[in-house]
Amino acid sequence: MTVIVILALVALFIGLRLYSVLGERTGHEQQQPILKPADPDARVEPRVSTQANAPQPAADAGDLAFLPMAGPGVRALLAADPAFDVARFLEGAQSAYRMILEAFWKGDLDALRPHVDDNVYETFSSSVAQRVKEGLIVDNRVVAIEQAAISTATLENTIAFLTVRFEADVAAITRNQEGEVVAGSMSDAVQTRDLWTFRRDISTRDPNWLLVETDEEE
Repeated sequence: MTVIVILALVALFIGLRLYSVLGERTGHEQQQPILKPADPDARVEPRVSTQANAPQPAADAGDLAFLPMAGPGVRALLAADPAFDVARFLEGAQSAYRMILEAFWKGDLDALRPHVDDNVYETFSSSVAQRVKEGLIVDNRVVAIEQAAISTATLENTIAFLTVRFEADVAAITRNQEGEVVAGSMSDAVQTRDLWTFRRDISTRDPNWLLVETDEEE
């Protein structure tokens, strides 16, 4: 009996020691993710924010994505503007991508005007005008943004340019004035690859980025 009691006390002591070690908080449980180049084949789930500088929850490491050729430019931007956050920028870029496209498809030029420069606005405006002239109605929607990664980054004095490579699935339908479908299908999403370039003067307090160029990846 004495031996059993001694063994029980030893087991209890060991158990308490393990708990004291394994149960401790080390202060490293929620480390910030490390910036890393993007895997071109990686899939990034969309994150939506109302503006590029809005407070956001910590992102997964896979969300902090830039292609290898953008690395020097991103590091130069981080050195010049320590407040710049890659994850937050990409969240804002994805939100802008959805918002601008949806406004364009609806023909709501007033909604997209504050977010694009004059050249991009004129391009969108001309396209909307042509659509109206032909009596066509676009009924598109972004099904999912598969990936958003910074493909190029440059800093010219205090002007930063970031080009984001978007891969998205878009359901597209074009209707005539009678509402008849003349092109596309909502059941079959089309994969798109777009390159959008955003600009910002980092010497100002304005945290917003302006869309200055759009292109399709070949």
